[in-house]
Amino acid sequence: MNFSPNSFSSTRKLRGARRAAPLLPAVAAVLLSGLTGCSQNERHAPDVWAVVNGTEIRRDDVEKYYRSQVNPEQKPTQEDSLSLKLNVVEQLINNEILLERAKKLNLQASDGEVEDKFTEVKSPFTEEEFQRQLKARGMSVDDLKRDLRRQRSIEKLLNREVASKITITDLDVTDFYNANLNQFNVAEPQYRISQIVITPRKDVQIRNRKNDDATNEAEAQRKTKMIMDRLNSGADFAQLAMDYSEDANTAPNGGDLGYIPESSLNQADPSLKKLVMILKPGQVSQPIVLKDSTRILKLVAREAAGQRGINDPQVQQTIRDTLRDRKEQLLRAAYLAVARDEAKVTNYLAQQVVETAGKLPDAARSTLPPVATPTPVGTKPMAPANTQ
Repeated sequence: MNFSPNSFSSTRKLRGARRAAPLLPAVAAVLLSGLTGCSQNERHAPDVWAVVNGTEIRRDDVEKYYRSQVNPEQKPTQEDSLSLKLNVVEQLINNEILLERAKKLNLQASDGEVEDKFTEVKSPFTEEEFQRQLKARGMSVDDLKRDLRRQRSIEKLLNREVASKITITDLDVTDFYNANLNQFNVAEPQYRISQIVITPRKDVQIRNRKNDDATNEAEAQRKTKMIMDRLNSGADFAQLAMDYSEDANTAPNGGDLGYIPESSLNQADPSLKKLVMILKPGQVSQPIVLKDSTRILKLVAREAAGQRGINDPQVQQTIRDTLRDRKEQLLRAAYLAVARDEAKVTNYLAQQVVETAGKLPDAARSTLPPVATPTPVGTKPMAPANTQ
């Protein structure tokens, strides 16, 4: 059995889980957005799907983001397509409202901030790869920089208006610890492991930043040697995993498998278990060739069994991160609700869904060509409770 996130059930209950965006269900979006602040007699161009304080959100804008969220391997039903497009419109509406607030408070991203972010986004790719990714997503460099400017402006707004106002006291930490003692009791030794996976076959989808895929044994061997040479030269394991690992589940997280209970190692390939047991924290293994892949492992940390005390720095950080995430999600949702109340929003797409009882083949059908592969370049509509 090979290492994968599904091979093990982590006993660590409190990890920095990605905050879920508070997207309204399609029905709620219709009721709350499509039928408020608008008149059936207002005139608008057919490709205008929403208006926020006079600013139009057009079909092509929605289609670009919609396309980035749809699996090209699966053709969604008309209902699924419309539901996702309604959600995309809601996200774009929310972003426009927050962007206007950022402008009023003089919190717009500077040219320097945009260029720094652009360089960060582009750096993992060659120029050819970067242009191919932009083309696949139907974006130009100017489109990307515009989205990065909007994203950074909203981040600055929410950091000032929400994140900066959150405080976590020692009493908060103590109360949480006492109420969740069992979550800090480690029943057995566990190991935090990261991996880089190389396969000698062509994969349907590649989720690493370089879009790099070894397709045969010779390519896999060359790729493994290249990665080991870089690791031996001091390259960062997580960055190499994000760039080159062929495991779609862990590559985006730097190869991190999280904490794995010792009993779960018994379900893995015996050679992998033996390797993990002899590694020291921070140590990287030599490549190990399995039946279907080559793995390079890093033991990030090893934890003994027992109750973790409240003074444990890792326990403290876990609790503070958890409490901050909860409060930030709550405050962002409330901040957005207040901002929505003060805005004039007309959601024409939602109106059409109501008027036609959901039968909108034209809106359900994308006007843009399908994406051949998932595209990591660029930005997606930012849900206010999930701005990174």
